[in-house]
Amino acid sequence: MEHTLGYAAEMIPRNTPDLPFVFGELVRLEIELWDAVEARLSADTDVTLARYLAMRAIARRPACRVQDIAEELAITVGGTSKVVDRVAAAGHCARRPNPGDKRSSLIQLTPAGEDALAKAAKAVEDELQRRLGSALPPGDLQDFAATLTRLRAAVQAPASQAPADSQKAKSDSSPARSG
Repeated sequence: MEHTLGYAAEMIPRNTPDLPFVFGELVRLEIELWDAVEARLSADTDVTLARYLAMRAIARRPACRVQDIAEELAITVGGTSKVVDRVAAAGHCARRPNPGDKRSSLIQLTPAGEDALAKAAKAVEDELQRRLGSALPPGDLQDFAATLTRLRAAVQAPASQAPADSQKAKSDSSPARSG
């Protein structure tokens, strides 16, 4: 017996993983959550979601560099630098020379940034509770978080750790990357 997961055109058997469907659902979920949280932040604060995520990363590290934020958010260093510039322009963070590496600076939240982060964190948590916490019981939400963590680790694994079938398909269909 086949079941739909909300889309009449996409009938899939309950026990058969349809990876493109799963991928699409993950992408749509991320977009819908991002938009909902962004709207909530816009209504309650003057902090965008991108700046909130960067500020959160800064707050967690006593000696935070742009590279640290980029790695945590899985975005480019150039994109991260632009976000940090916007956070700094809003008066929410300050850069200081990195005594251990003259090529980089250390970033820390200002008192105004700490206040803005606290207010934004409340808005984000309230919206996520409304969107996710109310949809899944705590145990299921913990399982979902663990599954997402495992999936991210699998996606981040070097190609050399990919199964043989996937490795061959990748080498047959992907153009070579240049340095």
